[in-house]
Amino acid sequence: MSRKPIVAIVGRPNVGKSTFVNRLVGSRNSIVDDLPGVTRDRIYFDVEWQNKFFTVIDTGGIVPGDDDDIMVSIFDQAKIACEEADKIVFLVDGKDGVNPVDYDIANILRQSGKPIFLAVNKLDNPESYMMVNDFYSLAIGEPLGISALHGSGGVGDLLDLITDDFEREEETEEEENHTVRIAIVGRPNAGKSSIVNALLNENRVIVSDVSGTTRDSIDSLVKYKDKEYVIVDTAGIRKKSKVDYGVEKFAVDRAIRSIRDCDVALLVIDATEGISDQDKKISSIIVESGKGIIIAINKWDLIEDKKSNTINQFDKKLALEIPFLEFAPKIYISAKTKQRLHNIYDQADFVYEQSTKRVSTGLLNKVVKELYALNPPTTVKGKRLKLLYATQAGVQPPTFVLFANNVDLLKDHYKRYIENKLREAFGFFGTPIRISVRERSEKEKK
Repeated sequence: MSRKPIVAIVGRPNVGKSTFVNRLVGSRNSIVDDLPGVTRDRIYFDVEWQNKFFTVIDTGGIVPGDDDDIMVSIFDQAKIACEEADKIVFLVDGKDGVNPVDYDIANILRQSGKPIFLAVNKLDNPESYMMVNDFYSLAIGEPLGISALHGSGGVGDLLDLITDDFEREEETEEEENHTVRIAIVGRPNAGKSSIVNALLNENRVIVSDVSGTTRDSIDSLVKYKDKEYVIVDTAGIRKKSKVDYGVEKFAVDRAIRSIRDCDVALLVIDATEGISDQDKKISSIIVESGKGIIIAINKWDLIEDKKSNTINQFDKKLALEIPFLEFAPKIYISAKTKQRLHNIYDQADFVYEQSTKRVSTGLLNKVVKELYALNPPTTVKGKRLKLLYATQAGVQPPTFVLFANNVDLLKDHYKRYIENKLREAFGFFGTPIRISVRERSEKEKK
């Protein structure tokens, strides 16, 4: 496949760049906040419009001439994004009108020599469209009014213009028709079977308060929004010391095998019981199997005295107890009341897409080169690790191979740093990442 075109979204802080990117991607991937400078590094996302695929870069807000270290860093990041982009969307704030900083940015963008599309954002009502004409003064082309928040206005027209000369790619039938397998896993009595029943809208699985009722892994085909999914209900996974040999042992084995055969594992945690050691063990099995994961906190309806920050507190508890699952999306549900239950399908689609994502070799090496330059590894006995080349070797999970001067010099903490930077750049939400390192052969060195 040829390299995807790259489109950079640039503008001063707080004009709605991340909201616009979220609109393009179709989910809240970028952090959205009213605080200027929330997006500091540039972040890459894959976007599809009318069967045309391209990569969009969300950049930090530009303030030319600002001496603040963070703002200078954001400005540098945006400049790099413009250099590697094929096209640039210059986003301005239609509510605020033309800002002096907009003129400075326009001057810088003109010097790039790249095609520039001027998008006037935050035009959330018909009356505000009168503001569009003011932006002709930037002398950077015809301004197009949009509302990134509501997706109204000229968002579609803007995408038509941006992708006008992009090649149309038809998805393969295999990718298009893939049925996502969702394994419902967790310790006994967390409510897995109740979730399955609620999703199927029929009592196909026995529901009981007695631990270990589900002895086998049961596949059920379900359709949601004209798309089919396979829901796999599994036996509750208990500690080895509590597992009796015979029927229950084989049930646990089949549950673990179901994890290894699924596309996405839904880890069900009982909100009333909190996070157990067994939840951590099941999490490890999912990650070691390289599967996409969603954390579903069930029985949320039974939590009394909920406050506005109750979910945030539970999120913090999860981050503290299972820190290696920070990348996993979390949904707070109730199988009994069906609260947020259908979010499972949307999240499963999203996690599957993330786990099958491919990054072009050129773009990957740019990111690896930059992360190395930003934070070079420390020397070990006078020798320093050098990252020579990187490539993506596979998907489900996304697997990357780094070629280095010396395998032994890549320490675990630096590998974690690389993983974090890859996630910052490309997402990979809800999926583990595999990173391996290979040493150049003597022949290659010569």
